[in-house]
Amino acid sequence: MALPTLPTLLKKARDSAMSRWILNGVLRYSIPFNNPHGFKVVPLPGGGISVGIPNWRVNHNHIKGIHACALATASEMCSGLSVLEQLDPKKYRLIMRSLHMAYHYQAKQVAIARCIPAPNEIQEKVVGQLRTNDSVDYGSTVEVHDKSGNHLATGTVIWQVKEWSKVRTKV
Repeated sequence: MALPTLPTLLKKARDSAMSRWILNGVLRYSIPFNNPHGFKVVPLPGGGISVGIPNWRVNHNHIKGIHACALATASEMCSGLSVLEQLDPKKYRLIMRSLHMAYHYQAKQVAIARCIPAPNEIQEKVVGQLRTNDSVDYGSTVEVHDKSGNHLATGTVIWQVKEWSKVRTKV
């Protein structure tokens, strides 16, 4: 039995609580760095990804708000998964080239990062460009809001996407 691909897991998790539980378990195992943060990934109904950021002590800064780095890490995860929900990570390598965060409001309650690429954007800007280029830089924007709707932060993430067959370093 073949294991499901990440895009398949994300698609199934869109409509099923059990599939979301499985997805989050797989992500905790495959991205152990993010495990202590307690992030919860939820694929959005119309496409895109949201990542819940709990207001836990482990995520706090010195003034008992959610730490800027926790918001940045959730933004990176949200952006990357929104790209990988449309690209098979077995075929394409995704490496973060840059991350820029702008903070607008202090995070004192549960927060949610959302990244919603426009329909066909990744197919046009990434897959289409890879037909003639070895690699492509793709940028996405992540907005982070708290449960009251306050706009906490905006993340801009630039990814380098390349087919694994074009990668020159050994894995």
